Amino acid sequence: MVEQTAAEIRRSILSGALAPGQELSLRELAGMLNVSFIPVREALRSLEAEGLLVTRPGRSAMVTELDLDDLRAIYRLRHELEPGIAARSCALLTEHDMEALTARAVELGAADSGIDEIYEAHHEFHFALLAPAATTWDKRILTILWRAAERYVRIGFGRLDDAPHEHWRREYTHLELVEAFRTRDEVTVRAAVHAHLEHNKNTALRALDPAPVSRATEA
Repeated sequence: MVEQTAAEIRRSILSGALAPGQELSLRELAGMLNVSFIPVREALRSLEAEGLLVTRPGRSAMVTELDLDDLRAIYRLRHELEPGIAARSCALLTEHDMEALTARAVELGAADSGIDEIYEAHHEFHFALLAPAATTWDKRILTILWRAAERYVRIGFGRLDDAPHEHWRREYTHLELVEAFRTRDEVTVRAAVHAHLEHNKNTALRALDPAPVSRATEA
């Protein structure tokens, strides 16, 4: 029950249905989700550990505000972890794995997919890409970082949803990653993952920061 409750609240935060800075009443959440106070309270603690909420003693919880320094910190940590895991994983993925990843990348380009479907498929793609070399702790930490980054990225890429070729861009970008992994070359894979992360970070920054992102930081 706690996990289900946390999943529902998390989904609302990541989608923006619960806005940054919005206060959350324990009573209202329990009524909305038709559960008791106990699973809601435990769910809020779990989400606070993920950085999605701030709880204050004696007061309601609040959805964490968007902060550009936090965004940069999230991606700094992802840059530390993901390219290295990817470099190890590329040597462990089988040809069957590569074909499955190619199919997943094509699915990311489906024009009729909803935004929640897109992000769920996106997470599954990246998990599959890194899974052969990722430890249990790698996966735990990456899950936290991916969820924390998702709110920012959704805003940035949400502004591209009306672009007629956005679904093709999603497919092409992820097919490029698979092709980099097919080389089995660690340097090539590290560079491809680095570029992918930089693109997502800079898209979110352009959406949120009135100051322009320096082209020197572009992938």
